[in-house]
Amino acid sequence: MSGTGERVTIKDVAARAGVSKGAVSLAFNHKPGVSQATRERIFAVARELGWAPSATARSLSSQRVDIVGLALCRPARLLGLEPFYMDFISGIESVLAERSCSLLLRLVRDLDEEIALCKEWWRGRMIAGAILVDFREDDPRVPALQGLGMPAVAVGHPRLTGTFPAVWTDDASAVAEAVRYLAALGHRRIARVGGPADLGHSVIRARAFADTVRQLGLEEARQIATGFDEKEGARATRTLLLAADRPTAIVYDNDIMAVAGAGVAAEMGFTVPDDLSLLAWDDSQLCRITHPTLSAMSHDVHHFGAEVARVLFDVVNGVDTQGHQVPTPSLTPRGSTAPAPGG
Repeated sequence: MSGTGERVTIKDVAARAGVSKGAVSLAFNHKPGVSQATRERIFAVARELGWAPSATARSLSSQRVDIVGLALCRPARLLGLEPFYMDFISGIESVLAERSCSLLLRLVRDLDEEIALCKEWWRGRMIAGAILVDFREDDPRVPALQGLGMPAVAVGHPRLTGTFPAVWTDDASAVAEAVRYLAALGHRRIARVGGPADLGHSVIRARAFADTVRQLGLEEARQIATGFDEKEGARATRTLLLAADRPTAIVYDNDIMAVAGAGVAAEMGFTVPDDLSLLAWDDSQLCRITHPTLSAMSHDVHHFGAEVARVLFDVVNGVDTQGHQVPTPSLTPRGSTAPAPGG
């Protein structure tokens, strides 16, 4: 039954277990009225069918969206440190609050766990739809969840997200703008500190970075993949600055790594921006409280999250939508970028 994409109901569980729907309800509410053996049989059938009772969702006869699911495959510590997801989630919440809805957020270890969780949420009637993020190349969630019938919106470029309506930014154009800006300042050796190499948007950014460097005739650029946190950003920066052909400018894939990179530069005796230019991504508040203030590819992440939520509501309500591209991150020069040394 689970392969049909239809929701498993309490009636299905009762029929398979050979009991009434009332008995299933008594078992899951831990009330007297069913024997221990019957209770265990009901639980076993529910696990087999992938069904769980919904304690939070409202009646399915209502067409309103009550709960939206979001699973993140990231460490809890990083979620608290990285500004992107805090701003992104606040954007989602701003739309949910207008509709008296809630966000069900879970951190998962890997994509297999996320797939199982989404199936549990949907078949257990716990959510009205889901937001899927951090797409990989050949992402296993696409074939696993497309046939489930669960309303979902994908945050990622359409070439990564299968038939799910997608909301995305043009990361390739933003990367090209960053490199062209630094090249215009006379930088010939530009490096990039990126996110995990298996993330789809990391692949897009890495390819655009290399292509733009080649088109401009700059020296071959070094790119280092990281896990997005400040320790890895600092380690990558230190590696780049210890090289004989050290870069005169570095582009980072998020703000927290750029801030860490600025600290490493100071630790190693380099002055930003006289000796080294740094360019962040997303332009959170971190960029404006660091000294010098960080130049960044500015991105309205709050608006991004809100647009994702609005598209999901369209999907849940049966509105035909393919999603859309939100504004491309744009350059905001500040104190961390300057002409190349000796330029």
